[in-house]
Amino acid sequence: MKKGFKYFSLFVLMFSVFVTGIIVGKVRGIPFIRDTFGWAIGIYEGDDQFNFTPKRGVKVPTFTADKVKDIPAEFVADPFLVEKNGLWYLFFEAMNMKTFQGDIGVAISKDLNEWIYQKIVLDEPFHLSYPYVFQWEGEYYMIPEVYQTNSVKLYKAKDFPNHWEYVDTLIYGDQFVDPSVFYYKNRWWMFVATTKNDTLYLYSSELLTGPWVEHPQSPVVKNNKRIARPGGRVIVDGESVIRLTQNDEYHYGNELKAFEITELTETTYQEKPWREESLLKSNGKGWNKNGMHHLDAHRIGANQWVAAVDGHRNRFLFSLKY
Repeated sequence: MKKGFKYFSLFVLMFSVFVTGIIVGKVRGIPFIRDTFGWAIGIYEGDDQFNFTPKRGVKVPTFTADKVKDIPAEFVADPFLVEKNGLWYLFFEAMNMKTFQGDIGVAISKDLNEWIYQKIVLDEPFHLSYPYVFQWEGEYYMIPEVYQTNSVKLYKAKDFPNHWEYVDTLIYGDQFVDPSVFYYKNRWWMFVATTKNDTLYLYSSELLTGPWVEHPQSPVVKNNKRIARPGGRVIVDGESVIRLTQNDEYHYGNELKAFEITELTETTYQEKPWREESLLKSNGKGWNKNGMHHLDAHRIGANQWVAAVDGHRNRFLFSLKY
């Protein structure tokens, strides 16, 4: 009886510590108590759009949740870069542990090395992530993931980068995730998946604001979690078009792959793997120990590319750092 009571008391104590740790871990200012899951952002560089390594002289992760000051952020992910007048702007999802939904934040850098956090720039009553930011005809637009609204929505910068206003709903009817748009041969195109992570749809439009129509060959990927869900900005470099995709087969966001689009018209679509090996993946240790699932690449010179990436590692309840 005494032995059983001892084990029961030990169990109650351990369970209490576990629950207390999770609750307290949500409170800012106590960095040594963390949740068991985390995403962070790194800045990479390469001599082409497919061979990226951490930027020299910059630590990874480069930007972490503790730099977000205006909300209790549990992690940061889905980074997108935009350059304007010599400054780089980093947009990202910040998981708000007060509302338990994603918000969109921004940080600024002059050299891609040191990043100064600004603020949360988009907060809606629904979850936001994947802030796909781009410039078009002198204006800045964002198409974030808003899957809880069963739609894809377009936003425009009223005062870049701090204020964004809703413009229109581009498509609706499903829990769409990671919408990725690009302009190619005088037409807008959009890849988008759903929360099932195994199907990729293709839409197009003459105008950014629509109407958007589904491609005759859509969905272009069916029942395949290895290559369906988008994983960052579509790379259009001359005639070359590359789509990035997460491999979510075994667990969410374990690696990133690339496909070259070999034929794209209003009635036809063909693609092939750019290469068999991963574009990005976990290295088994460090900040991206358990996976990588996003890349936003930009050409900055003849043989110079820079990219924002994210990675994650599972974290123990008590941890001093990533």
